[in-house]
Amino acid sequence: MPSFRVRDFHPEDVEGILHLWEEMRDSPAEPVYGLSEVLASCQEDHAVVAIHDEKVIGAAVGRAAHAQGWIVFLSTTLAWQEKGVGRAMLGALERKMAPYGLSKLSALLPDTAMRVDAFVDQGFQVKKNLRYFEREIPVQRKELSVLSEVGGRLMARGLWDEIGGMAAEKELLERRLVMPLSKPDLAESYGVVPPRAVMLFGPPGTGKTTFARAIASRLEWSFIEVFPSRLAVDPKGLAGALRETFLKIADLEHAVVFIDEVEEIAAQRSGEPPSPLQGVTNELLKIIPAFREQPDRLLVCATNFIRALDSAFLRHGRFDYVIPIGLPDEDARRSIWERYIPATAAGDIDLGELVKRTDGFSPADIEFAARKASQSALEKTFYPDDPATIATGPVTLDYLEAISATRATVSRDVAAEFLQDIELLARL
Repeated sequence: MPSFRVRDFHPEDVEGILHLWEEMRDSPAEPVYGLSEVLASCQEDHAVVAIHDEKVIGAAVGRAAHAQGWIVFLSTTLAWQEKGVGRAMLGALERKMAPYGLSKLSALLPDTAMRVDAFVDQGFQVKKNLRYFEREIPVQRKELSVLSEVGGRLMARGLWDEIGGMAAEKELLERRLVMPLSKPDLAESYGVVPPRAVMLFGPPGTGKTTFARAIASRLEWSFIEVFPSRLAVDPKGLAGALRETFLKIADLEHAVVFIDEVEEIAAQRSGEPPSPLQGVTNELLKIIPAFREQPDRLLVCATNFIRALDSAFLRHGRFDYVIPIGLPDEDARRSIWERYIPATAAGDIDLGELVKRTDGFSPADIEFAARKASQSALEKTFYPDDPATIATGPVTLDYLEAISATRATVSRDVAAEFLQDIELLARL
């Protein structure tokens, strides 16, 4: 029988491992780990190969984390299966990883894998009633430093579902933004170009920031909020700092970039001589087209005063959609109240009355009223008007009093102007 030998992985073995991985992928036993992970572990972790006639006929790749070791990849060519190659490579790999003080060495195999003899012969035990769960981590390790530099973060999963009510707005954002961005290949097959920039507008406190964060959470993309007020103190000036921030963001694979109150840096340009702020507006107008050329990016701008924006800022080619975000509807108000009413009191509160009485309130208004009611109830417990009264928590009257004492952020005039803006400026 022709002989083979097992040795450490060399960089020139990459092509051979590529063929092994593709051969396994095309067989019923699809690899558990992706090719990029296997090759990365070859370079950074532990790997051995089996050689015959100076050709790679097998490979075993392992990774160690604390006292736990994992077999990332084990494969031999079809011609060399059942000839002891797998056992020999596993033995060599285990010896190579021994100095790391591993207490356990494990392997994950696809359920269609037929050859498990190599593992059994090396002392591995088949564990019954186990399931393998996998989730892709959206931000790679190499991106974390860039994310930290620009003040970005990953939003918690589930923010999208936490937005109660607002069904029309959520459906619109899901269809126009989330779906084509999360399925770019499918969108392209229909001739749809995934959006690159969107403007959210509406009265103050209506949840535009919440929607921007929820979009990032829904996509599982990095979320970077750009604060013009912070960039303004940069020695390079606001325009230079803005340009440098977007250059750094270009190093991220996926990103939702959010600029709130964008009217601060994109207001109508006028006056002679040009003001310093006009230079910032010009810089932003240059940044957006360059940003749009990069895939897997979404710029979300928000404004309370869309009429104040420079006319060139909203034109076609810069923003794909201009979407209104209005005051919460009845279902949304109910959801917001449920979030702030403590569970111990929820069953005794007339939630329907609170929802009815807060028509025209923004989410921020409802939060303020809810916290005010809770504070009032707490104070009544410690400082009761009647010492004989035993307070057990907030009641409906506490909330109604707090609602009466809360001034709505959005006036009737502002609400009417918002409806006009929808007619004149919305682009859905």
